[in-house]
Amino acid sequence: MKKRMSMKPMVLSLAVLCTILGFAGVGAAKYPGKPIKLMVPYPPGGASDFQARIVTMLAQEEKYLGQPIVIINKPGAGGMVGWNWFVESAPKDGYDLNAYNVPHFIAQSIVYPKKAKYKIGTKEPIANWGADPAVLIVPRDSPFNSVKDLVEYAKKNPGKVTVSGGGNFIGHHIALIQFNRAAGIQTTHVPYAGGVPALVAVVSGEVMAGFNNSSDAFRSKERLKILAVADLGRCPFLPDVPTLKEAGYDVDDTSNNFRGIAAPAGTPAEVIAKLADVFPKMFNDKIVADKMKETGCVLDVIPRAKLKEKWVKTEALLKDMFKDLIQE
Repeated sequence: MKKRMSMKPMVLSLAVLCTILGFAGVGAAKYPGKPIKLMVPYPPGGASDFQARIVTMLAQEEKYLGQPIVIINKPGAGGMVGWNWFVESAPKDGYDLNAYNVPHFIAQSIVYPKKAKYKIGTKEPIANWGADPAVLIVPRDSPFNSVKDLVEYAKKNPGKVTVSGGGNFIGHHIALIQFNRAAGIQTTHVPYAGGVPALVAVVSGEVMAGFNNSSDAFRSKERLKILAVADLGRCPFLPDVPTLKEAGYDVDDTSNNFRGIAAPAGTPAEVIAKLADVFPKMFNDKIVADKMKETGCVLDVIPRAKLKEKWVKTEALLKDMFKDLIQE
């Protein structure tokens, strides 16, 4: 009598086939298929957070990503808390991106090689959306009405001038280091957990001066005095404010804060390519550009290829600048 063939192998084969097809369907699914998270390593309300919300506000439109971008704030240590989390824990599937600040994260990776778990090789640059030069600010009722006034006082009172900034070895701090060297003065750096509290410290008179973002200072210009810009040219939103070079101090644009979006190293190439194509177009959208201009934010869109080159050049420059400051 003929033995009846068991159906188990066939059932197993179908199960395997379905599993394979199921995974193939997931792999072929359109990216992105759900909202994307963008980690900003600074507090809500600051320039990085404020601008990140502007430049991503059109992400859900079908001509861009077709999905919204949700901002997640992880502030602390001048960005170090958030960036450490990003390179150590963020998934590499394209659904977790981060807002970077250059020279901030590159400078920190050089000066704190053990504390900072990130460097340019741990992130994939996608696109830059803007530039925000540092400005030297003082309280509205300050006796300093010019850079010269501040320098003369600082020379007579070494270390007495307190200067706030949004963290150690970020653009604000780099501008102060350059300024101190160029002016031949000694000041006391007072780092805060982001640009907003650092600016509030100046407005309230908690510190005597500060280096902060030009965009934040622009929106608060009625509450403080802006003495100079740490850049090669004047800020278009502050045309009456001289550069430090114009004031007689050799400070260049090294501290200029470039902001953009990066993915974790190891993110699939096709995802990187998709984002690198979409983000520059979205940043240059007239709605985004008009909103940036309206709020005193400089739009400076740099595509992925040129951005990678910029990171490498910035790292080389900062390694030379900080060769005597490297810590354990």
